[in-house]
Amino acid sequence: MTAVEPIRWRGDSLELLDQRELPGKTVYVTCRTADEVARAIRDMVVRGAPAIGCAAAFGVVLSRGSQAAFEVLAKSRPTAVNLFWALERMKKSANLEAEAKAIFDEDIAANRAMGKLGAALIPERARVMTHCNAGALATAGYGTALGVIRSAKSKIVSVIACETRPYLQGARLTAWEMVQEGIPCTLITDSMAGHLLSRGEVDVIVVGADRIAANGDVANKIGTYALAVLARRHDVPFYVAAPLSSFDPKIPDGSHIPIEERSAAEVTGYRDLRWAPQGVQVRNPAFDVTPAELITGIICEKGVVLKPDGAKIGKLLK
Repeated sequence: MTAVEPIRWRGDSLELLDQRELPGKTVYVTCRTADEVARAIRDMVVRGAPAIGCAAAFGVVLSRGSQAAFEVLAKSRPTAVNLFWALERMKKSANLEAEAKAIFDEDIAANRAMGKLGAALIPERARVMTHCNAGALATAGYGTALGVIRSAKSKIVSVIACETRPYLQGARLTAWEMVQEGIPCTLITDSMAGHLLSRGEVDVIVVGADRIAANGDVANKIGTYALAVLARRHDVPFYVAAPLSSFDPKIPDGSHIPIEERSAAEVTGYRDLRWAPQGVQVRNPAFDVTPAELITGIICEKGVVLKPDGAKIGKLLK
């Protein structure tokens, strides 16, 4: 396992590492009902597509599979397909706790498999850029993009973490995870990525995903698309690491993926500090879509899909 434990099941309660408090404090929020789990997902106590799915599964257990539990959890966040995938699995299960534990264990196993496959794609003495947090905090406990980085630790000179405005998952979470694991990490603002790429200071980019459409388009944290465009301009490989539960064959392409719009307060300031003037209009889309044509390869537990397209994704999901 890793030094980071984001989700702890206690049999009659679910403990979630409060990611809003990191890196300053390490505290857990205890949930005893589906409503409390849904609120924790909505309020970003727990985040990251696989972690949201795992948390929702245990939320169903806490409410003994009531219809109301499924409904409130399904409304917590719209973009990450893992949430709905996990709820569908729970609906079909006769043993809710066993199914939730299976979802949790399978996620860690998938992440480790992705890590091994992805590590083979990382060159020696690599400088690896990543965006947002796709680590243990975003999963059951190992990571997708950061799982690749963990598995390739001996080959990596430095992880370059983009801060990931406006919620700062890169600055607050990815950098924290790397420090916990003893992996060298350099933090940059999002707007510095193009400069480093233009100077040849990035060898590969690895990110996670919240939903992958049938044609290989990928929804991930806002700012991912811009990185993919920059990577193509500077001939740097751009990989996406995500479990099969992040694939949504019902969505034909990225234009059909629902994009969550979050509170203006995340953009205008932080906690009690406000830096934007009162009255300014704000847009805060939490995700963007990277077209498949900009992706070097998608790494999942079943293998690596290079130059992804509809036919290759369809074959993978059979």
